[in-house]
Amino acid sequence: MNWKFWNKNPKDKAITKKKKSAGREWFDAILFAVIAATLIRGLFIEAYTIPTGSMEKTLLVGDFLFVSKVNYGARMPITPVSFPFAHHSMPIIGTKAYYDGIQWKYRRLPGLSEIKRNDVIVFNYPMEADSPYNRPVDKRENYIKRCIGIGGDTLRIINAQVYINGKPAETPQFGETNYAVKSDGTDFNPQKLEDMDIEVQRATEDDYYFNMTAAQAETIKNWENVKSVIPVIRPINEFEPQIFPHNQRFKWNEDNFGSVIIPKKGWNVKLDSTNFPLYERAIRVYEGNKVEQNGNQIVINGKPADNYTFKQNYYWMMGDNRHNSLDSRYWGFVPEDHIVGKALFVWMSWDSDGTFLSKIRWNRIFGGIY
Repeated sequence: MNWKFWNKNPKDKAITKKKKSAGREWFDAILFAVIAATLIRGLFIEAYTIPTGSMEKTLLVGDFLFVSKVNYGARMPITPVSFPFAHHSMPIIGTKAYYDGIQWKYRRLPGLSEIKRNDVIVFNYPMEADSPYNRPVDKRENYIKRCIGIGGDTLRIINAQVYINGKPAETPQFGETNYAVKSDGTDFNPQKLEDMDIEVQRATEDDYYFNMTAAQAETIKNWENVKSVIPVIRPINEFEPQIFPHNQRFKWNEDNFGSVIIPKKGWNVKLDSTNFPLYERAIRVYEGNKVEQNGNQIVINGKPADNYTFKQNYYWMMGDNRHNSLDSRYWGFVPEDHIVGKALFVWMSWDSDGTFLSKIRWNRIFGGIY
């Protein structure tokens, strides 16, 4: 009798476990990394880069941000079949990085908080629902702006000052705007302006346009060769065709706009010819209804309608660089299903125009976003 039956010998096994090949181990490791990174980017946090100056000087071109998906609740994929780590286009070749034949309903996990006024938010650009892009919601270009108004708010802009529900809204501390600066004929020191990071355009020998913050404007007012510093503001009732809702009935421009009520989920709005241009796109494009207007009669999904109840919340987004920002003043409301996440902090900042030793903006690293 074999008293060592517990001492198993691999040779006695009919089948022995094969060791994974090096190629298989690499494949498993890469697959795990892709799945883990996709879950982290989709559900928790994702890195973004600032490509334009529409949020200056709150955010600078070359800032690298971390954006939280947890704060407002992670949005579940709407276009589930896509190439990993590509947004809407494949690198280099530029073809579509997704398959839009499968579309899921909009769903969002519970978040830590609701969207608040003055939050800096990443969202999908609503106008890419239109031709020539016709992209699904979650594959539209990512934009970053400040949320000025939330669903239910009444918004108006008077002489570049934003008013929410009749009260002046907070002006971003580092927000920029254009100023007309008149000198006494003496040229400005270009190095000094460069050090202050002020964008300058010269109109005449004595007249300039400076794009700068309110604090910088106060500083420049005190320069000996400066006669005046006046904010550039478009007058009331001067119609700008590019401004939402692109209708001559609304004689609005980027500095004098509104008033307009931002739609809220469950809000029933009475529709007529005077306000229909404000809400037509949201009802038709973002909420998926067939909308027609025959004279003064409004028809929704084949039935005459004099009111409509909104299915989701909407937001009003504006850049801190008020005269150099493509924002809600130009294309209207941002639907809730376009919200990506809340900007948390700058983890890296790269100045492409800096010298070899000043490429990295060390003073911005790990700085919060307010």
